[in-house]
Amino acid sequence: MEESGNNGLESGEMHHNTHPKDFVCPITCNIFYDPVTIETGQTYERSAIQEWLDRGNSTCPITGQKLQNTQLPKTNYVLKRLIASWLEENPNFVTDKALDEADSAAVLTSPVSVISQASINRSMEVRHAISNIVSSEVLEEAESAVLCVERFWLEENVDVEIQHMLLKPPVINGLVEILINSVDLQVLRATIFLLSELGFKDAAVIQTLTRVESDVDCIVTLFKSGLMEAVVLMYRFGLSIQRLQEMDLAGSLLNVVKKKEDVNKMQLSPKSAAVILLRKILGRSKEGSLIAVAVLAENAIESILVSLKAKQVEERIAAVGILLRCIQEDGKCRNMIADKADLAPILGSFMEVSNDEQFEIIMFLSELVKLNRRTFNEQILQDIKDGGECSTMHSLLVYLQTAPRDQCPVVAGFLLQLDILVEPRKSSIYREEAMDVLLSCLGNSDFPTAQISAAETIMSLQGRFSTSGRPLARYVLLERVGFAKGCMKPKRRDNNSSGPGDVELSIKAEERANDEWERKMAFVLASHDFGLLFEPLAKGLKSKYAALFSACFVSATWLSHMLKVLPDTGILDAARVCLLDHFVSIFITTTDIEEKALALLGMNSFVHQPEGLQYLSSNTKDIMRGLKELRRSTALAFEMLKVLCEGEESSAELWSHQELFLVDCSRNGEVLSIAYFKDKIISGHSDGTIKVWSVGGTNLHPLQETQEHSKGVTSLAIIESEEKLYSGSLDKTIKVWSLGSDVIQCIQVHDVKDQVHNLVVSKTIACFIPHGAGIRVYSWGGESKLLNSNKHVKCLNLVRGKLYCGCHDSSIQEVDLATGTVSYIHIGSRKLLGKPNIVQSLQIYEEQLFSASTTLDGAAVKIWSMSNNSVIETLSTAMDIRTMAVSSDLTYLGGRGGVVEIWGRDKLNKIDTLQTGRICKVACMTLNEREDVLFIGTSDGRIQGWGL
Repeated sequence: MEESGNNGLESGEMHHNTHPKDFVCPITCNIFYDPVTIETGQTYERSAIQEWLDRGNSTCPITGQKLQNTQLPKTNYVLKRLIASWLEENPNFVTDKALDEADSAAVLTSPVSVISQASINRSMEVRHAISNIVSSEVLEEAESAVLCVERFWLEENVDVEIQHMLLKPPVINGLVEILINSVDLQVLRATIFLLSELGFKDAAVIQTLTRVESDVDCIVTLFKSGLMEAVVLMYRFGLSIQRLQEMDLAGSLLNVVKKKEDVNKMQLSPKSAAVILLRKILGRSKEGSLIAVAVLAENAIESILVSLKAKQVEERIAAVGILLRCIQEDGKCRNMIADKADLAPILGSFMEVSNDEQFEIIMFLSELVKLNRRTFNEQILQDIKDGGECSTMHSLLVYLQTAPRDQCPVVAGFLLQLDILVEPRKSSIYREEAMDVLLSCLGNSDFPTAQISAAETIMSLQGRFSTSGRPLARYVLLERVGFAKGCMKPKRRDNNSSGPGDVELSIKAEERANDEWERKMAFVLASHDFGLLFEPLAKGLKSKYAALFSACFVSATWLSHMLKVLPDTGILDAARVCLLDHFVSIFITTTDIEEKALALLGMNSFVHQPEGLQYLSSNTKDIMRGLKELRRSTALAFEMLKVLCEGEESSAELWSHQELFLVDCSRNGEVLSIAYFKDKIISGHSDGTIKVWSVGGTNLHPLQETQEHSKGVTSLAIIESEEKLYSGSLDKTIKVWSLGSDVIQCIQVHDVKDQVHNLVVSKTIACFIPHGAGIRVYSWGGESKLLNSNKHVKCLNLVRGKLYCGCHDSSIQEVDLATGTVSYIHIGSRKLLGKPNIVQSLQIYEEQLFSASTTLDGAAVKIWSMSNNSVIETLSTAMDIRTMAVSSDLTYLGGRGGVVEIWGRDKLNKIDTLQTGRICKVACMTLNEREDVLFIGTSDGRIQGWGL
């Protein structure tokens, strides 16, 4: 017991060392009187922690954690009761406390004094750490000092004196030395953090850092090595675009942009700095183009989109610039950006930024609404119009009134799109201003860049775009003429729940929206100031700049075409006066088939107007050739032909032929065969000669003459895909020629042991009529067999592995060469009225078989359907037909007397008769690939060309 008493005495004497440590406030170092436990789990004397908070601190004094709630909780009564119980068991502690009270009253009763002392001690610790950063030669000591200063910076409201110490160049240089030498990631991050924060406090810090080139290189190296916080310092350096591009930072910046950010303790987040720097190095250079491609390839678009909502306006504008460049590089990303972009913060920033940045916003928004879905375009336009704290349209109008000329067309076009969302018949100051600007830019040839931009803007207002954002006005118009089928079909989003009916309804909705937009926009453009737009468009059609001509041409064609569906307000007359003569001139002179088609559509807008028809009729002869050229491609050309020829398809003016050339080859005997290949004519003659001619306008120029055959060349056949010519002769050979150059070269000779008449070929076999009955089938490997030996065949044609035979008994047979099966298209009869009714010629064109014979059975030419072997049509003529040629519109019949009859395929009427000028027989005929030149070979040795 005595021992126990002694222990108690010792306890009383040593109460400051033996009382439980949990009973003592860490601020006052005295036993709690009113303990409170805050959210970090630490307990303090109420008056002491309240004083701590009242001094502006917002962290826990022990842990340094930021307090979410600075309202103190209720007293910790559990702890207070424990302390009371302990004091009852240790009365000596209370007595000693009373004895010492006079000496320690200030400490016991004034937490302010204790806190002040703690702050002084903390300040001294930081000063010592700063001194170590500057002067310590021990790396570990300097690293600890950096971490100490970082904790102090984060925990305290750093007083001015400490800040002033940290901002001094020796401290900055000391921090840089630590960056150079340390390998501790925590230390490096703390050092970068301090330098960044100090840089935001005083620009002199940045000047100190950038004064030494190696310091900048060190920080860049650390960033590229993965220390992403260093990007904030790099942002503050304000390096030039060229310098940044030389550093090859794109990949590292993209890694920061894509990385999910932790809690940021820096004044500017690394992602924000990375986005701003990335925009800076994009520029408009080739390197910038590659970086934009990298942004797309790295799937960083979504991370950039988040920056549109950033707190810093600078980051929002940088994100706009990056997204704009990505759209310009690959327009297909436009749909994803439009789907996910929050445009409200951008619109809210419009009035806060510079003029250049305002234009970049306008460019971005105008590119964004070049989607291939009209309904989505209009939804975004409506969001833009309604978004922003101020009126978007008013802001655009204010900008337009002072914008540089080269920017005006884009701004005016975008403003016009927003304005058209309301009923276009109502007057609008925005529309009037936008139209005046577009007209001014389009009509001023002193500024060709703005002129071209205005023309292209007007063309794009038609409203249809491809998936990449390319205007489709030209292709829409070509489709309306009959060209470019299906290039504007609206795309839809993938949606597994959509059935075929939903898809069809969606497509129809898009088409209706497109048509309605086009109608409204065309009305606004064409009706402004009674068609004033047509005047500068007409001037643009005479421009030496191809881009200006093209855009004006498409716009003029589109608006002229749309006038037919717009209300008749007399604008059609203004358009005709300005544009019709230009359309006619282009139609007559251009060699581009698409330009010719667009000019046709433009002329068609006025053909039913009396003054327009009168002007067109006065130029009928010049227009006619182009219409004939297009009639096979578009019904519109055929309709205009009818109008200009007063509805008579058979008009001589419509189908007139003119003799182009006549060449006498009679010294080589008859012209037995003729073929056409790539602007060259090959003729076969009765003395075995083959001649090659170049066709040039109204002349036939000899290129080559060869006599490899010893007897007449009865047949010439060409396989175009192989560029090979096959000649069959009465000398019982077939020769194969190369057509690769201006001259032909014999590359193979096949001895077929029989005279060759009417040769037809494929890649594997040749078929011809021998001297006697039947058909000879000869494989290029040398094997030969005779088919149909009971028939005397006069003519042949070979299509898709089937051989068609016209016989002496007027029968027509179909032979399947793969199976050897023979079937009859027409059974025929041996003689009619004692005369043979020979099938003289067979031609196949578009699944129709044309056969020519005598008129003994009522029709000289019969046209058969190859699908069911029935007669579709017949032609009746008294001529003795020997050869035939067929085009898409005409049938040519050649026979005795040197006569060629021309028959229309549409109405089956005789149109014209060509006379070769001699008493002879037309032995062979062929057409060029455009079907507008007929080549004739005659029995008196002449070659003649007739142009349509």
